[in-house]
Amino acid sequence: MSQKRDFISVTDLSPAETRQLIEQAAQGKSEAGRAPLAGKTVALLFEKPSLRTKVSFQVGVAQLGGYSMYMGGEEVGLGVREPVSDVARVLSGYVDCIVARVFRHEDLRELAEYASVPVINALSDWEHPCQTMADLLTVYEHKGRLDGLTLAYIGDGNNVARSLCLALPAVGMNFNCASPAGYELDAESVTAAAERGSGVVRTMRSPSEAVATAEVVYTDVWASMGQEDEAAQRRQEFAGYTVDPALMAEARPGALFMHDMPAHYGEEVAPGMLEHPQSVAYPQAHNRLHAQKAVLEFLLGGG
Repeated sequence: MSQKRDFISVTDLSPAETRQLIEQAAQGKSEAGRAPLAGKTVALLFEKPSLRTKVSFQVGVAQLGGYSMYMGGEEVGLGVREPVSDVARVLSGYVDCIVARVFRHEDLRELAEYASVPVINALSDWEHPCQTMADLLTVYEHKGRLDGLTLAYIGDGNNVARSLCLALPAVGMNFNCASPAGYELDAESVTAAAERGSGVVRTMRSPSEAVATAEVVYTDVWASMGQEDEAAQRRQEFAGYTVDPALMAEARPGALFMHDMPAHYGEEVAPGMLEHPQSVAYPQAHNRLHAQKAVLEFLLGGG
């Protein structure tokens, strides 16, 4: 029996595998009737609320012929009601895969360590790899390529920014990240990203500088779930980091606008930006389904 694979970080996929899954996801949109997950059961263990992640995984598992079981945080009490290691061992006897959306990345790593089935990161405080796979699929579909493109990320150096930073160089894309002082990406991730491929990673303060060379402009909320008590302070610190039509006009002609949603209008994004002519935010959200199906099949479809 082959050793199980996890998808905890975008770095769990090689550059070649990342490209393979993006192409597979794009091709899979036109395929129907296949059931590579027939007879497979997937546990969806969610400590955080969700719209896109929950629905896309449940629909994706069903479309691949499998069965999913959703469990909210209050049902399991991960690390509170039961140790993470016990949850991992017990679930491994029932299901073929664990998809976990957690507060602490350390809990996700412990799940993967003790589970004998694949574990997929559906969001943690450190990375959001499934979102990044959908992002790459969206860029690939709308630009026809990934190599040589530049994505400018405007805002907090959070889990979404980190996964983009680590994934883009591996597929030949450049990554510009503009953040206010104190909210930058960690140096370790920037260094690791530079070793993953030909793409160049640059961090800076100025949103205008970041978008000037960009074919894609991306933003995310200033205060993520669990940071609500910092929201007022962050609104002050992030003044000037709102993506609006004026900032988009500074990007390269035909640049895409992306947002992983939910959006906080009047903060990181101006009202109406998700409907902007250059916005692909809704196709980006829909691509969560197709990218995650490719990941599920990659981890579980081998028999």
